[in-house]
This record gives sequence, structure tokens and C-alpha cells, in this order.
Amino acid sequence: MADDLSLDLEELRHLQSVAKRPRVVSLICSEIRNLEKVKFQTNDVASVAPIPSPVPVSTNPKMATEPALKYTTLGSFSWDQDTDKVKIYVFLEGVNQEKIQTEFSPMSIDVKFHDVQGKNYRCAIPKLNKEIVPEKCKVLVKPTKVIITLVKASKGNWLDLHFKEDKIKPSLDKERDPMAGIMDLMKNMYEEGDDEMKKTIAKAWTDARSGKAADPMKSYR
Repeated sequence: MADDLSLDLEELRHLQSVAKRPRVVSLICSEIRNLEKVKFQTNDVASVAPIPSPVPVSTNPKMATEPALKYTTLGSFSWDQDTDKVKIYVFLEGVNQEKIQTEFSPMSIDVKFHDVQGKNYRCAIPKLNKEIVPEKCKVLVKPTKVIITLVKASKGNWLDLHFKEDKIKPSLDKERDPMAGIMDLMKNMYEEGDDEMKKTIAKAWTDARSGKAADPMKSYR
């Protein structure tokens, strides 16, 4: 079963590299995570390298965050994007560039503005829509606003700034057949995919029915 899971993961990662629609990519990523959990539960730890927790990149290391400090959360801001970057606009006057504390991680941001007309403010997004490159992100202070620039880890369009759970969540338990999840995934990919993806999946199903492949995913190879 461990070998089959490894092959399934390999095929899913290949599909992930050619998928274009955000929802399709999200579905593939979700199924990859599920199969990795199944593989871990079968004690096939040797073939799955542990993923280290990302270390947040923090600026202004000399500025210690005092527990007693109180922050006003900035819940209202605007944003726009291009294929490479996301820009968040915080409309706040009197910000001192030297009194900004930032913490960027691949999936979150936390920007604190200290001593702004006697108050401390905070702009935090605990889970972004997609990954960013922490060391390339920056904060620029303007007279009437602050621009937080996030560099995307992969080019493309974000549907939202905040991460949102998929409505379709494949169930996962110890007795779950991994192939059942793959079949559901392929159906969703066919419905959501572009013409090229639909042709690829249709060919995989045809080959499987004719006996050219053991299963639809392996026929894609």
C-alpha cells in the first residue's frame, strides 16, 4: 500500500504542476495533504521527510514586544495585486518608519505600529490566501498611509487576501480507501478544469476502462 500511495502522490504532484485554475490547484493540494497523512499513519515515516515549521522573518530585533502594550487592531484596509505582488494599504497618519515592528511568515503577516499619536496599532492576517516570500516583503510609510508589499511565492491571481476553507473536504479516517478520494478529486478536477485538463482526465478514464492502465491516475503517466 505504501508503494501505491507514493505513486499516487507522485501523480497528484504532477497534476498540481500543470493545473491552472485556483480551485483545481486547491483541490489537488488538499488531496496531497490527505494522502500524506494516510502514508504517515501506515508508519511509512522513512519515505516522508518531516516538514520543518517555517521560522518567521522579523525586523527591528532590538524592539522587544512588551506584554503590557495594548494594540488597536486595524480591521479596515484596502489591497490590490499584480501577478507577482500584493499591496495592502493601511490609511494611518503619523507613522514613524523606525517604530514599526514586522513579522512575516510564508502564510501570515503581523505588522505593529508603535507610538502613533500616542497609540499602538496592529495589522495582522493570521492565514493568508496563499504563500508569500517573507524575506522579500516590505513596509513603506507615506504621509497619509502605509503600504505593505507582499511578494507572492508563485505568480498568479489571488481570489481573496484571507485563506478560506474549501467547501469540498474529502473525508479522512484510518480505514479510508485512498483511491476513493482520488476518484472524487478527478471528478472535481474535470468539472472545474480547463479544456486541456478535461481532455487529459477523459483520456485517463478511457485508458483505464480499456485496460491500458491499472487506474485513472497511473494512465496519465
